[in-house]
Amino acid sequence: MPGSTIAPSTSVVGETGINPVPAPINPFLADSIVPIGHGNSAQTDSTPVAGPTGPSGELDESRLTYQHLGPAHFGIAISPEYPDSRRVIWSNGRDRISKIDYETFEVLAELPLEEPLQTAAEADGEIETLDTLEGRPLADAAIAMAARYQAGLAGAYYLLDVDNTLFVGGAESIIAYRDVDPEDPESPIELRDEWVKPPELTGAFVGANITFDGRIVMVTDEGWIAVVSRDFSSYEAVAMEGSEAAAAHNQAMLDAGQRPGSASWVRNSIAVDEDGGIYVASVDHMHKVVWDGTNLSTDEAGGAWVEPYLNGSTRGTGATPSLMGFGDEDRFVVITDGEDLMNVVLFWRDEIPEGWEPPLGAPSERIAGQLPADIGDRTAVQTEQSVVVGGYGAFVVNNDPASIPEGYPNAGTGVLSGYAGADPAFTPLGIQKFEWDPEADLFREAWVNTEISSANAVPIVSTATNLVYTVGARDGSWTLEAIDWDTGESAFHWISGSNRYNSVFSGINIDQDGRVVHTTAFGVVRYDGGPE
Repeated sequence: MPGSTIAPSTSVVGETGINPVPAPINPFLADSIVPIGHGNSAQTDSTPVAGPTGPSGELDESRLTYQHLGPAHFGIAISPEYPDSRRVIWSNGRDRISKIDYETFEVLAELPLEEPLQTAAEADGEIETLDTLEGRPLADAAIAMAARYQAGLAGAYYLLDVDNTLFVGGAESIIAYRDVDPEDPESPIELRDEWVKPPELTGAFVGANITFDGRIVMVTDEGWIAVVSRDFSSYEAVAMEGSEAAAAHNQAMLDAGQRPGSASWVRNSIAVDEDGGIYVASVDHMHKVVWDGTNLSTDEAGGAWVEPYLNGSTRGTGATPSLMGFGDEDRFVVITDGEDLMNVVLFWRDEIPEGWEPPLGAPSERIAGQLPADIGDRTAVQTEQSVVVGGYGAFVVNNDPASIPEGYPNAGTGVLSGYAGADPAFTPLGIQKFEWDPEADLFREAWVNTEISSANAVPIVSTATNLVYTVGARDGSWTLEAIDWDTGESAFHWISGSNRYNSVFSGINIDQDGRVVHTTAFGVVRYDGGPE
């Protein structure tokens, strides 16, 4: 395409790429480049496929393929190939399960979850409201919109398995969706069946992954982990250490005015490794639970552990744990902590090296690295994104709005970044990268950029182009941003403009053909090339 470079699907790690040992491929996830939120079972938000390389400029509508899906779609899953070599894109939202054609973005099937379904015209009206307001009126419209369309995190996490079955965690159950005709990409969608959790498993499901022997693993916001066979015929479950206090914590946070789901005892998803390790962050501890193919264990003798992290804010981490280091590399699990000025924290995944001395101020011997994500010189920074991992690099963003209107509710501050983040009055600024040096056994800052915005999206790094992609804002317009992984400098940006293309805390994906795709406030968009 004129004015842009998009690599074909055969492009993997390039000559100038990061070339890390890749996260192992889970054979029970769909055979595609995007089978699960955060990209893989390790939750690294990295991909071997080459994304676009620029140049900068403003996009017209011919470069943006958009499809209305309805509200609160936080991610996509790309199917394996059907017998006719086609693929589809699955997405679960507030009012429907959607399936669209991978190439044309035509809606192939929808399964309503509630009635009536939001229409494209109704969504266009909401988008026009966001596009025409600014300042306090925009902030008020944003919080009203969030109240209408977002409630907690149940259903936000999902995975597509090797059999093209979509598994979604609900408040009380795990739900499986599939094609009525598995050989037809245009087949209607059906609810295959539903696993209703037993009464002793309290809380709503907020995270989803799959073990390397093919069992669904999910966690509730009150700290129960369930490992369930994909046909729902059997399960094992265990309560995380400390979970007896979860229900009281969750209620106290609601009573204090926190938004449902934003301050639960567990509020993010799960990382899984190839050896049966399941990694979950509770409100002030990092947990490793071990699945041995038969039993779930929290026993230290079996390799499980629980370690504290700093949590001065009392809200806990906003990050899904990300795994770093594979093969013979140093192996960590990475989160941001709960300090008002959050730290990026590396925990040793396996045995702690003999004689290891943790960083000054670290609350656990298991911590290998702990550094403040100050985005240069800020005194308070929080994020609602997992740490993006490429090789030994760890990339974080600032999601705190530039300002907060007087009297605005504390529970609504994230909404400003979500629905109003393009307004310069609210645009969050700043990104930062850290890296582990395996020769020096040292975690250190690599670079910081205080000018680029990653307003609310979960970024992704391409190890082929050595670029990290995110959705940001410039001068009141939404943008696709690409940043050099090694230097932190802007590689290029594409101006999309409208709130139609606002990511609203969804993940950025690169599809089989190197095109950036992400869900939006009311649909899904694909960037088909740069400016002409």
